[in-house]
Amino acid sequence: MAKRGKSGGRNSRSPGAVDVASAPAAKGSSGKGPVEGVYYIDTGDCELIADQDNSTGWLLKINGVMSSHIDLADPLFLDFEYMRWIAALIESRWPPSDVAGNGQKLRGLHLGGGACSLARYVAAAYPDARQVVVELDGKLAEYVRGWFDLPKAPLLRLRVGEARAVTETLTPDTRDFIIRDVFAGAFTPRPLTTAEFTAHARRVLAPGGLYVVNSGDAPDLKNAREDAATIAAAFKHTLIIADPAMLKGRRYGNMVMAGSDVPFGDDPQLARRLLGGAVPAHIWDDAQVRAFAANAPIRHDPVEEP
Repeated sequence: MAKRGKSGGRNSRSPGAVDVASAPAAKGSSGKGPVEGVYYIDTGDCELIADQDNSTGWLLKINGVMSSHIDLADPLFLDFEYMRWIAALIESRWPPSDVAGNGQKLRGLHLGGGACSLARYVAAAYPDARQVVVELDGKLAEYVRGWFDLPKAPLLRLRVGEARAVTETLTPDTRDFIIRDVFAGAFTPRPLTTAEFTAHARRVLAPGGLYVVNSGDAPDLKNAREDAATIAAAFKHTLIIADPAMLKGRRYGNMVMAGSDVPFGDDPQLARRLLGGAVPAHIWDDAQVRAFAANAPIRHDPVEEP
């Protein structure tokens, strides 16, 4: 479902957690940056493609699905619309100038790594931020470290592991934002969408934190409604960002959903920024999200047999 300029995603498969803080360049990257080609990784293969429209841009495909875009010259350039929406939402909650002025160090957790496009953006916008990217595929994490100009630990740590297993081990109140961008095919693996997992994410968030998900769906919007219902059950305040065609169920695509324990407020600058993109997006407030999710079931973990 990932489409350039529209949406993206990553896969999730097995447990375990290992840090890749400053891994050496992976074989095939030459330690001198990216080289076009297909590379075997732990979960299949990935393909690195030079961006024909941008001399410093690179596209990453994983198992045939477009996953990420990186501009080596400009970490603040995000080619995928949904990533721009997430970045705008984070900057609306924590304006970079305010964070720099008060000495705050944002603490972020990214579930799903890919090329670390968003983590790289946040590192550039908030130079003192501390981020962890959880990536299931250890070989991919090595390649990404070798190909792209990623900040080193402790500013940015790549942790190899399954997203839910890692989240469940984290200390409460230790992250300002959590971004769930994990895909297996067109949808996020169910264990990362349930009320039980969402409760773990909320536990890890500090007061005032943001839980943000990239929710992919078909025109029937069944998956999006269930995602929204599950997030709305866990958080007092919610919102959805998407383009009008997606909100009306006219195409396959992605919605950005968020939950928080404090109101999102009415930020006209955020609304203008979202409308000004190549794919103009609208914001649904908490009341609209709850109306959208009203008849959808809340997802739960399967009941284990005694």
